[in-house]
Amino acid sequence: MGISVINFEKKFTKIKELHSYKLVAQMNDYHFKLVKMKREFIWHSHPETDEVFIIIDGKMQIDLRDETLYLTKGEMVVIPRGIEHKPSSREECKIVLIEPVGTLNTGNIGGDLTDTELELI
Repeated sequence: MGISVINFEKKFTKIKELHSYKLVAQMNDYHFKLVKMKREFIWHSHPETDEVFIIIDGKMQIDLRDETLYLTKGEMVVIPRGIEHKPSSREECKIVLIEPVGTLNTGNIGGDLTDTELELI
């Protein structure tokens, strides 16, 4: 990947399907991923790493075992390593995720919802 300006709005127009994670940049050992979400995801955690959610457009919630976080356009949250969480959105939500290379979207759970194909857009 060369040096280039990334326009999130333009990148999101290239994502045609929901829940398909796309790579837009790498910084050191961290991936910057985009995803369009509209679903209730699964409870999971990432034992080895924190996870960053940045909301570009829409609304989502992240259920934790003892509280629920509500995020909207322009907000972000860091979920610390090992914390169980369950993201969900009733409307289409455009999200930037920042996490180490190789981090699976389903964390420690795996299963049918694991997205292992990470296309660079």
